[in-house]
Amino acid sequence: MITMLGNQEGTPLLEVNNLSVAYGKVEALSNFNMRVNQGQIVSVVGPNGAGKTTLLSAIMGVLGSKGHVDFDGHVEQCPQVEQMVIRGLGLVPEKRELFGTMSIEDNLMLGAFQRYRQRDKEIFSTLDEVYDIFPRLKERRSQQAGTLSGGERQMLAVGRALMAKPKLLMLDEPSLGLAPLITREIFKVIDQLRGHGVSILLVEQNARAALKLADYAYVLEMGELSMEGRGSDLVEDPRIIESYLGINSKHQDVLAI
Repeated sequence: MITMLGNQEGTPLLEVNNLSVAYGKVEALSNFNMRVNQGQIVSVVGPNGAGKTTLLSAIMGVLGSKGHVDFDGHVEQCPQVEQMVIRGLGLVPEKRELFGTMSIEDNLMLGAFQRYRQRDKEIFSTLDEVYDIFPRLKERRSQQAGTLSGGERQMLAVGRALMAKPKLLMLDEPSLGLAPLITREIFKVIDQLRGHGVSILLVEQNARAALKLADYAYVLEMGELSMEGRGSDLVEDPRIIESYLGINSKHQDVLAI
């Protein structure tokens, strides 16, 4: 295991210590350590099958795990999804998982379900904020979610997560399946969210775009941490260029901000 003491500048919001996940006898994530500070965008990059989605699922409590997850001052040995949502953790899954026959607005309101249960009176002002970020969703708020394009579906998935007023938003492969221009638009929105006070943990296969955006980044390979550092440093690192940016560098340049 590689032990590093990086990303120490700032107030910690999420700290993951020795997190491990196994599917039967196969270990998909092995003693992984990372930290996200308040106000940061932190990226986790790596090839398919590296364990990136497993990492997010374990932090959220969707998957059982060993190790510790410290989120906003609460240490959990095996997080519970509902408690993590209440504390301010949001996840936009890779498959977006929208309700296709429901309207855009109804999908958004479902994101505020826990706040509704707590009789939060600010839900509709949050809805207005989401519509300010995604004016296209406001224009089509009565339209069924299943009729949206891929980019619009991703916007809706992010908007739904924002309705819970998360302190930390975890995004799993937000550019997956999107055209280059739409991908650039999504990454610009992610950058804007930081200005709205949302910290972001971004899991992304498009290494160049993710590293350019990140304050700090971790490289995950075969379930283990292989490198970490400032995003601006890693994007120039020869090992990263050779492993992740060399073959598809021209294509990734188009997608990068």
